[in-house]
Amino acid sequence: MYHDVSYLLSRLINGPLSLRQIYFASSNGPVPDLAYQVDFPRLEIVLEGEFVDTGAGATLVPGDVLYVAAGGWNFPQWKTPATTFSVLFGKQQLGFSVVQWDGKQYQNLAKQHVARRGPRIGSFLLQTLNEMQMQPQEQQTARLIVASLLSHCRDLLGSQIQTASRSQALFEAIRDYIDERYASALTRESVAQAFYISPNYLSHLFQKTGAIGFNEYLNHTRLEHAKTLLKGYDLKVKEVAHA
Repeated sequence: MYHDVSYLLSRLINGPLSLRQIYFASSNGPVPDLAYQVDFPRLEIVLEGEFVDTGAGATLVPGDVLYVAAGGWNFPQWKTPATTFSVLFGKQQLGFSVVQWDGKQYQNLAKQHVARRGPRIGSFLLQTLNEMQMQPQEQQTARLIVASLLSHCRDLLGSQIQTASRSQALFEAIRDYIDERYASALTRESVAQAFYISPNYLSHLFQKTGAIGFNEYLNHTRLEHAKTLLKGYDLKVKEVAHA
């Protein structure tokens, strides 16, 4: 099975990995020593295999979802190979992980995170899912809420990819601009003005996308051009400086 996070989310939302039973983990009673317990809500989704979870009091099979509220716990009993997809809803970001138990040890197959931004859609859906714990028999409604949560996760991942793509495209356009005009009196301010962005954002773009400073890239481009002229033409250094 392909374990890309966006791909898995799409398959769970649209099929063929349809959601089956929605379970709710325990939030009462003493917590077992080896149980999983965190301060944030999470979803545990079975992709392959099966396991018994003490916190849910059930055997989970592919398509089953375990919702663990903030502060709640679950305690999976691994007896046969199984693969799970986890979504952790932190305050500032979402965390995704795909973990496989091969019968002897755990293996992390994928891990990714994305910032939580925009309207509080995820928070309200989680609040609704918390309310569903009092009516766990309403499975159709629970499945729709979980599917909506997963769809929201996919939207956040998509917006992150689009933002990254726009940043990359802008960086490449600025780099081409510098490559064509390296001999001009370019400054951070003049290049930023040409692209209608602030000088500070220009510096941030080079550091984040290009892993190199603006002035460093400009000097490198000019130096490489000078080396080419010295190697390919019978010119003196002073003549190269004015080329």
